Amino acid sequence: MFTNNFNPIAFQIFSLDVRWYSLAYIAGILLGWLYCKNRLIKDKLVFNLFDDFITYLIVGIILGGRIGYIFFYNLSYYFQNPIEIFMIWNGGMSFHGGLVGVVVVTLIFSKKHRLNHFIFLDLVALAAPIGIFFGRVANFINSELYGRETDVPWSVKFVMIDNVKRHPSQIYEAIFEGIILFLLLSNLSKKNSLKNPGVISGIFLIFYSLFRFLIEFFRNPDPQIGYMTLNLTMGQYISVVFLILGGILFFYKK
Repeated sequence: MFTNNFNPIAFQIFSLDVRWYSLAYIAGILLGWLYCKNRLIKDKLVFNLFDDFITYLIVGIILGGRIGYIFFYNLSYYFQNPIEIFMIWNGGMSFHGGLVGVVVVTLIFSKKHRLNHFIFLDLVALAAPIGIFFGRVANFINSELYGRETDVPWSVKFVMIDNVKRHPSQIYEAIFEGIILFLLLSNLSKKNSLKNPGVISGIFLIFYSLFRFLIEFFRNPDPQIGYMTLNLTMGQYISVVFLILGGILFFYKK
């Protein structure tokens, strides 16, 4: 058993708290950017445009992630406390919302430059597991999105939450949605899958959704929602939707 008593604040600059979650976003975007520029992009035009695309991407991730969390997970609370919508530093981001935000800004950017939007979406899909890995590790440090009660030898006590032994579901997600998904997509990209834009995006949606659906069985549901029909969580139902969309996209493009 491991006791989690990490401080969510990494360090301070004067009176400003720099949190691990912020550093995770920065590391994920920066490393993903470098990975795409140095290893993946072969087309000169896409290479030159990719730096500008990153700005769009950041906006899509933040706005989409926040709006998605509000509508998917806590609409009634933010309806009663609208000023807190802007307090992103207090937490509350949805991966699926961020994904929708990324798709929207990519469509706008691609239309502006008259390029196939799946070229950029495939690049995002290949780099996204890097950000997911750091994000889930930050969730673990913050003692958020923690797992269900268990007696397994690798259980974790989150001191900031309670003294109950729980699954480290954040680490499960970091491994499967981060490391394993990255290796899988990286291997596929070497087999010229990038020459057929959209295939990688479809595979990303399929495997991310499968991993997320299964790991949700070890993760505590959001307290304001709890379990839904068939004892499934909101995250599982959203994952099913994206799994279907990923399957349609894959077979259509393949």
